[in-house]
This record gives sequence, structure tokens and C-alpha cells, in this order.
Amino acid sequence: MTTNTIEPPVQAVARDAHWRAKMARLKARALPERTVRICDDDAAKAAVTDAQLKLAQARAAARTAAAGHGIEDSQVDAFVGAHPQVVIAHSVLATAEQALADATIELTFRALPRPVWEALLAAHAPTEEQADKGQDYNVDTFPSALIAASHVERDAAGTEVDGMTVADAQSLLDEWSDGDAKVLFTGALMVNQKLRADLGKG
Repeated sequence: MTTNTIEPPVQAVARDAHWRAKMARLKARALPERTVRICDDDAAKAAVTDAQLKLAQARAAARTAAAGHGIEDSQVDAFVGAHPQVVIAHSVLATAEQALADATIELTFRALPRPVWEALLAAHAPTEEQADKGQDYNVDTFPSALIAASHVERDAAGTEVDGMTVADAQSLLDEWSDGDAKVLFTGALMVNQKLRADLGKG
């Protein structure tokens, strides 16, 4: 008995492989993340701003010096970068930036998968009064729940570890100023509502 094997068209095979590769890339997309930086050290912030200004001034002075020394245009950037005052200003800025980083607390939020997001909204549906005001969620319970669910904490090695609890989030929302509390909630909210797809013009 002879068995005839029917080979699929070459073009169909190519299209299938192309789509599988594209689908693999789509499924491999990481959920978006957003970082909120909190720093109460005004002196550290001012030091960075001052160092940035002095670096700009040092670069301008070095460019003027380059013109005075007849440095060729192709060599000006190298001359400016190696100028002693620029090197010193760079060092001062790096030190100021490190001090600011040490004084800054970073909170990272990651978007929730759509089913998790919808379940969270359902679990914190608005009260009848809130719904009448056009609220999409319970303003008393949803913010802390979203912050805790979206928060991502990593250790020094970059490994994800346990992060903020709902109680932690509620404590911050209650104890911080209204403006700071809004920044915290907005950080978690925006990462879940950020659009990364471009519809294009067709």
C-alpha cells in the first residue's frame, strides 16, 4: 500500500513561521514599569543643580580656551573633555548625584495583567454614592490595594522580594500630605493605564 504525503505549500509554511515568531515576541513583552522617586533632602537636590550649572560653565570656558589656542574643530570636544576645570566639575557633579541617589527612595510599580486589574476593580467597586459621583472604584479602599498589588521590590541582586502590603500603603496614604499621597497613587495608577501601542495612521 502506497501512502502519499501531501506537503503544505511553501508559502503557507513561511507565513506560519513568520506569525509564530511575531506571536512569540508579542507574548514575551514585559509589563510596563514606572518608578516614583521620593527625596526630602533639598540640600542634595540643590547641590546637583549647582554642580550641573558649574559643569556647563566649565565647558563654556573650555570651549573659549580652545578657540584661543587655535584647536581644530574636530579636536574641540576632546580638548573640552580633558580640560582640568571640566574634569573637576564632572567629579563634583558625580559626587553630588551619588549623594542625591543615597538620599532618594525609589518605589517601582508594574502594570497588572488585565484579568488581575479587572478583578481588583471588581473587588473595590464604588459605593452607590461614589458611583453617582462618577467614580469607577471605591476611593477609600482601591488606592491602597492598587499600590500594594502593583508595587515591585527588588534586593541588591535584582531579585524580586516581598514588597508593600495593603496596610503599608494605607499607612502612607493616611500619614503623608495630600500631594505626596496623590503622587504615590498616581504612580501605581498611571503604569496600569499607560498606552504603549501605536495605532498608526493606516
